[in-house]
Amino acid sequence: MIGQTVSHYKIVEKLGEGGMGVVYKAEDTKLKRTVALKFLPAELTREEDAKKRFVHEAQAASTLDHPNICTVYEIDETPDGRMFIAMAYYQGEALNRKIERGPLKMNAILDLAIQSASGLKKAHEQHIVHRDIKPANIVVTNDGVVKIVDFGLAKLGGRTKLTKEGSTLGTVAYMSPEQVRGEDVNQRSDIWSLGAVLYEMIAGRTPFPGDFDQVVMYSIASESPEPLTGIRTNVPMELERIVTKCLSKDPGERYQHADDLLVDLRLVKKQSDSSTPGQPAFAGQGRSTSRSRRWMFVAAAALALAAVAYYFLKPLLLEPEWTGEPKPIVVITFENQTGDASYDYLQEAIPNLLITSLERSPMLRVVTWERLHDLMKQMGKTGVGAIDKETGFELCRMENIGTIVLGSFVKAGNLFVTDVKVLEVNSKRLLKGASARGDGVESILRSQIDELGREISRSIGIPDDDTPEAQRPIAEVTTTSMEAYNYFLRGAEAWWQLNYDDS
Repeated sequence: MIGQTVSHYKIVEKLGEGGMGVVYKAEDTKLKRTVALKFLPAELTREEDAKKRFVHEAQAASTLDHPNICTVYEIDETPDGRMFIAMAYYQGEALNRKIERGPLKMNAILDLAIQSASGLKKAHEQHIVHRDIKPANIVVTNDGVVKIVDFGLAKLGGRTKLTKEGSTLGTVAYMSPEQVRGEDVNQRSDIWSLGAVLYEMIAGRTPFPGDFDQVVMYSIASESPEPLTGIRTNVPMELERIVTKCLSKDPGERYQHADDLLVDLRLVKKQSDSSTPGQPAFAGQGRSTSRSRRWMFVAAAALALAAVAYYFLKPLLLEPEWTGEPKPIVVITFENQTGDASYDYLQEAIPNLLITSLERSPMLRVVTWERLHDLMKQMGKTGVGAIDKETGFELCRMENIGTIVLGSFVKAGNLFVTDVKVLEVNSKRLLKGASARGDGVESILRSQIDELGREISRSIGIPDDDTPEAQRPIAEVTTTSMEAYNYFLRGAEAWWQLNYDDS
């Protein structure tokens, strides 16, 4: 069709095609602007349902006036009966092309996710479910603006269901579990799909890879994706939590609305921006390359001299003995993100082990688990085992404690990953995020607690303690068996409850 004129559109080149249409770049000869024309495939022109779905795409998209949704101009039909939509043409590329070129920076990922969620929020407010959110349907303009395209699979609220019972719509790798089962879907299915896109932007691959559709569909319905922290370093724990919530098998456990997802994404973006220092502005950027190289050489020589000096003077520069008051700190219940309730005991086991590790330092005053539960009783929260984030902050304010540690743990195959966040209580500012990983749950005792304990101490300005007691591995202080430690915790809890026989 290249070179032909359809209505008042002169077709210039083919841009791409999918199951519901072929897209061309064209010139609007009336308004002198570049547009994109999407044609229903010729083999589908005789299918009435396909035509209806195509019309629904235009009607759905034309009602959505939002900067992150593709603008639709009109719907028309060629003399031979082929229907097409005229829509805005954007200079840029589809998100899948960006992902294919290599890992995206975290700030760029958050920005693209926020824009995409913002566009979905607008669509869902109009009772429109896209049903085919994927990187290929998210165009990023040269100005960095997201445009969601292709509402060919959209379902309008109150319209007749066009999908045959048991059939599926969408692209398999981004389908929600309910789509895989051929069930009716709502906005929570789009949230799942956006979660899959967000996972791919971070990991560089889809959450449920496979060579065959049936394998992918089984994984979506039955398996958990590999934790992002096991694939890529420096993934904010809160961002992993967001993706995990989006990809929950149960729609009731996902974000129920896109605006809730937006709030959490914007919070992570704000924290990321505040914790990432701006790039320094170098004076004389327009000067000659030779001068820049000369200054680079001087700087490198100075750094090398400083490194040599530090090496030889290190014995004379030992850290001074700690003379300040012990710093108070609280460690609360960790979140089980494995999807396996048999690991629920670790929600208290890991914090207890961290408390044992941290309290060996005379520079810290760690609030014991018993004290935390006593405080909860004072708050009227009896019979509550877990101490969630908000309760933890409340407990800290009651005890005038400035630092709180919270965390989560995930499992992928035999890999076990524990993440912690150290927060300043009053401002809720992130002081440190750290993770540790190892083979199997026993790696928690073997190495993870020791690693995380050091990171937590350093984050609040506590130097490494060189005393023999502080340097002993936690496994030597407690046990080498997580099963034994679980029994110990259960016995201790029974003792606190005066169930001495059980204890």
